[in-house]
Amino acid sequence: MLPKFELNAVSGLPRLIIVVCLMASAAAHSETIEEIVVKGKVLYANQVTALKTPIPIKDVPQSLSITTEADMLRQGFRAIGDIVNYTPGINTSQGEGHRDAVVFRGVRSTADFYIDGVRDDVEYFRSLYNLDQVEILRGPNALLFGRGGTGGVINRVAKKGEIGQTFGAMNLSSDSFGAFDIAADFNYPTSDRSALRLNVHRDALDNHRDHFGGTRYGINPSLRITFNPATTLDLSYEFADHAQVVDRGIPTLLGRPDAGVKDITFGTSNTNQTTLEAQSYRAYLSHVFSPTSKGNFTLQTSDFDKFYKNLYPSDYTGETVEVDGYADTTERQQVVAGGNLVNEFQTGSVEHTILTGLEWITTKNANFRYDNLWSDSQQDKSLFTVARPMDFSVTANGRPTELDFTTAPVHHTRSDIDVKSAYVQNQMRLSRTLRMMLGGRIDHFDIIVTDVHRGQAQSRKDQVFSPRAGLIYKPQDSVSIYLSYSESFLPRSGEQFKSLSASAARLDPDVFESRELGLKWDFIDALSLTLAAFKSEQVQAVRDSVSGENSEVIGLQVQGFEVEIKGQFTDQLYIAAGYSRLDGETSTGGEPREVPDYTASLWVNFQVNPLLSLGLGATSQGKSYIANDRPNLVLPSYTRLDLSAAFDFSPSLTLQLHLENALDELYFPNAHSIHQATVGRPLNARVMMRKTL
Repeated sequence: MLPKFELNAVSGLPRLIIVVCLMASAAAHSETIEEIVVKGKVLYANQVTALKTPIPIKDVPQSLSITTEADMLRQGFRAIGDIVNYTPGINTSQGEGHRDAVVFRGVRSTADFYIDGVRDDVEYFRSLYNLDQVEILRGPNALLFGRGGTGGVINRVAKKGEIGQTFGAMNLSSDSFGAFDIAADFNYPTSDRSALRLNVHRDALDNHRDHFGGTRYGINPSLRITFNPATTLDLSYEFADHAQVVDRGIPTLLGRPDAGVKDITFGTSNTNQTTLEAQSYRAYLSHVFSPTSKGNFTLQTSDFDKFYKNLYPSDYTGETVEVDGYADTTERQQVVAGGNLVNEFQTGSVEHTILTGLEWITTKNANFRYDNLWSDSQQDKSLFTVARPMDFSVTANGRPTELDFTTAPVHHTRSDIDVKSAYVQNQMRLSRTLRMMLGGRIDHFDIIVTDVHRGQAQSRKDQVFSPRAGLIYKPQDSVSIYLSYSESFLPRSGEQFKSLSASAARLDPDVFESRELGLKWDFIDALSLTLAAFKSEQVQAVRDSVSGENSEVIGLQVQGFEVEIKGQFTDQLYIAAGYSRLDGETSTGGEPREVPDYTASLWVNFQVNPLLSLGLGATSQGKSYIANDRPNLVLPSYTRLDLSAAFDFSPSLTLQLHLENALDELYFPNAHSIHQATVGRPLNARVMMRKTL
């Protein structure tokens, strides 16, 4: 039995969903419609996408959105954050200016990222140059992904070799800030049973902020081999080399970001730097045992070296700013091995699709952190006069000073993590109109964190069961009404395993629960509507320091609803619109940080004639709070307008113009802390040329 479903804070929405469901049911044709496999509409097993079994989006009992390569090109997306801005239910976080960070339904994450369904949790900015599509799932997802995924996950689907086809494409673009990028994608059949694909890119970074700049390089060759019609092997290697300035944003004054210093970077190009060198090897083997049985095996090894150092405001008066900083190095080696079987069979009138899987992850993580020291005071914080550009050679009281990042170690830890997992999921077709999904996962999570400086070590072993259940009613093939329950967990060592205190090592993981009621309706052949209302709750394990007893405390609670319409409205008109409204509460009953009142987005693309198309986009975000339980610290609401035009000079040459923030709105999309608010990009024009070969 599914747990009780409560949605007090979204009064009326469940009734609205039911009303729309009845309308959809009444409008539905009685005959069965054969499922048509369309990219972006079905999650394929042979594309190694997130759900591991081929299942149409409308039959997945949770909210999810897919952004295809065509969507990214059409809207001029350059980063994960661009996709997030046009996806309901989630919003961006600053990530301290050196990493992707996303808020999934009120839960902040820097680690819930995957590539072809395999964990990719190092903190960096992920490029889009080698992707077929990006899948964003909302709600806890431990059954398929294990620890983390407490609010949602982002899975990137990498391009693979395509046998029997020769093709290529090159993209070049430049913008009004001076940024430039080039990307190439080539596919070449090496035999009648194999194909080599090569994706490469180079980005030269620039934007509106002082000192900002950098470069990103990436190369991703992949090889596909079909040994026979039943067996396919995909091999790939990816190398990434990034170097850029870290921008921690601007301070607040009177509870709001101080627009008067919107152009000032409170650091320099030398002190605020991040570098990444990453290598990943991936192998994916797929074998069809019979028309009703298929097996997949994945192996990934990765090696990451990440460094960043930065200065940032820690206090601010408007005339003077207190500046703090640190330097941080992470070295991580990881091996992920996993396999699953998909079997279809029937018992009586019930059709089953059983997914069973095993996964093993071993991770070695070394982290070094050094505080900064100012030579005049031998302290990590110092006061400076606000100026453009900032001068960090003389303090506000006139004392000369120099900065050192090498003599004040904060910590040096080495972490060893071993995770063994087993999971099973049954997708049941109970009747023509009723489907059910039941499953669970057991994770054995073992971590040892060694404090090298203190010569101490803490360890923790957890065995956690994460259930998932969903009930789907289909009055017609194009309509799904669902109710679901899911859980996920987060170990006490956090997302990145950098530390584990003695007190934390005594505590069970935090558990995140989610209940969701939704509707998915393909009311036009190529146009879909999704409605979802949900409630999520965090249960924290807390140990009483006096009695030693464990207790449970309700942590973050978020409830709300999402609406998304996406698809081809007519032959000439494409539309993607999303809206979400969230209401959150912290463990103390206050307002949580970075949970906007609402998020909204709209993208409309109109094909004027066979050669010319025009696009209009808008994103809007309600006010949010910079810190938990601090309603006096606000990020104001904003609305941003984007425009685009594309002209096909020939079937193989397209020129695009994108105007981001066409009305030059000053806005602050997120903030890492009180005095680190991100300044949104002003009006920016970018020209892109795409040449296919």
